[in-house]
Amino acid sequence: MKLRYRQLGGYALLVLLLDQLSKFWVLSTIPEHKSVPVIPGLLDLVNIRNRGAAFGFLNRSDIEWQFWLFLLATLAAVTAIILLVRSSPEQPWLFRALGLVMGGALGNLVDRLRFRAVVDFLDIYVGDWHWPAFNVADMAICAGAGLACILLWRQPHARQGKDAS
Repeated sequence: MKLRYRQLGGYALLVLLLDQLSKFWVLSTIPEHKSVPVIPGLLDLVNIRNRGAAFGFLNRSDIEWQFWLFLLATLAAVTAIILLVRSSPEQPWLFRALGLVMGGALGNLVDRLRFRAVVDFLDIYVGDWHWPAFNVADMAICAGAGLACILLWRQPHARQGKDAS
């Protein structure tokens, strides 16, 4: 198996395992809709279900079509990642970043298939202001997508600099 697929798959598997283990712990420890302060005034552990997308977007429990929309979007994203890795020159950091995204997408997909919702458990807040609850998969998706954007954005600039000399 090519190194690129080992990097992609290894990071995806690591994220998937960390995500599902953390959610298993939350589901077996914290009752649904309850919170446990970790850092009072800043961070609570919660046990909530998000039927929508990232940060609660489209989080309405009475809309069946969104389950199918998010299922298809996840499958499309995973397919696009595999095609991108296949067609890219050797770029280990890009493959790792995409592995984070893929692992996070698969972690949330497992939840959608099991619960028809994603288990979120990290609640960051200051006073009455709350960032929407999130999970390990969400963190991996954001970190991986951010890193991939930086890596892809830098490529043309590096080539332009070489072309100019």
